[in-house]
Amino acid sequence: MTAPTVAFVCVQNAGRSQMATAFAKQETADRDLDVNVVTGGTRPADHVHENVVETMYDVGFDLSDRTPQEVTFEEISESDYVITMGCSADDVCPAGWGGENRDWGLDDPHGQDAETTAEIRDEIQRRVAAFFDELEAEQ
Repeated sequence: MTAPTVAFVCVQNAGRSQMATAFAKQETADRDLDVNVVTGGTRPADHVHENVVETMYDVGFDLSDRTPQEVTFEEISESDYVITMGCSADDVCPAGWGGENRDWGLDDPHGQDAETTAEIRDEIQRRVAAFFDELEAEQ
């Protein structure tokens, strides 16, 4: 069985998708699952938002060295799951997506205060854990 690929996609790849990717990689390791995790944005920012770096550091993740990247057509078309964060990812046509698409409808943490950013982070962590419960049940 081929390892499934999960893509976390957002416009800037500087907040929600970076948090989701960090939590997904942790879930993969903690559960000893064979899952490929990719992330990218349709119009990536220059850096991960500072409030996101700070709130993730509070729960043990250092995102300070992460650089937002552009998601490629190949990454999307080869993914079994494409999870958008609630932002407009219209630049990436769903018709070319190779697998199931889910939109999580999350608020953007960019420019939010620490409490709001932490609430968004915690919701992302819950959703990633629930998603990995599904993946684990399938494997």
